[in-house]
Amino acid sequence: MSAINREIHLASRPTGWPTADNFRLVETEVPKPGPGQLLVRNRYLSVDPYMRGRMNDVKSYVPPFALDAPLDGGALGEVVVSEADGFAPGDVVLHRLGWREYALVDARSARVVDPDLAPVTAYLGVLGMTGLTAYAGLLDVAAMRPGETVFVSAAAGAVGSLVGQIATLKGAARVVGSAGSAEKVARLRSLGFDAAFDYHDGPVRDGLRAAAPEGIDVYFDNVGGDHLEAAISALRPHGRVAICGMISQYNSAEPPAAPRNLAMVIGKRLTLRGFLVGDHEPLREQFVREMSGWLREGRLSYDETVVDGIENAPAAFLGLLRGENLGKMLVRL
Repeated sequence: MSAINREIHLASRPTGWPTADNFRLVETEVPKPGPGQLLVRNRYLSVDPYMRGRMNDVKSYVPPFALDAPLDGGALGEVVVSEADGFAPGDVVLHRLGWREYALVDARSARVVDPDLAPVTAYLGVLGMTGLTAYAGLLDVAAMRPGETVFVSAAAGAVGSLVGQIATLKGAARVVGSAGSAEKVARLRSLGFDAAFDYHDGPVRDGLRAAAPEGIDVYFDNVGGDHLEAAISALRPHGRVAICGMISQYNSAEPPAAPRNLAMVIGKRLTLRGFLVGDHEPLREQFVREMSGWLREGRLSYDETVVDGIENAPAAFLGLLRGENLGKMLVRL
């Protein structure tokens, strides 16, 4: 085991788009676990859009990242030393102390995963927080019903690609996705989306109107801005919006220009509801059972974009914000 632990620290808070200068690679000593703790050698780290908000020093549903300290986030690793009952060296565990090669983890916040049940990276994606976000947002928050038309933004991303497939499996009449390249649009069609469009090709409202000329019933929002505005116009009466994220606004220093048609929410009797995946833990058992079944049957697919090396974690995160990923963005150590 190396005596050196490499970590990514937040060096400064960005204004607008983050850059590599906002991060710092730091070498520290490998920590030693005390009672109830685990020393974990991380194998995979997750980088996610919500992390951009934590780089700002503002009050939110989760504390901001501290300056000159390691960032954190979902990670999978192997237990090297255990000082806790129920964990042994060699166990593969899921925890929240990513962005570092070695993590000192409180055993109460770690969960052993079975690498024989599914590829370990699935626990950071399709069988983890990502998958539960898609499942709960579509079926609980938006309450999608069979026969409805569903629109998903950022549909080639980790969450969006699963939302579209779940909608089809649950009997949606039509599933439409937007994405940021011709390659991603082609991937959505191969995943079973009934229609997909590249939002760079023209106004979102035009792409959505062509893909769903009779309107939509559910919008799963990962983008906000012009996508949300277009969806409000396209929603039929009593339509529902599950607001998962608004990545189009995360790096903006100015207030968003859209949506400019919020008054339509009244006449159409629409429901716009934001949500956090942590509020839907009671669904986890049902979610794992159903999702793992679809995976075993080959009825559901997922994509991963993998970047190697802790030193490249900032580049992976910045690439995620630029839409360079297909599916889940991971860093392999």
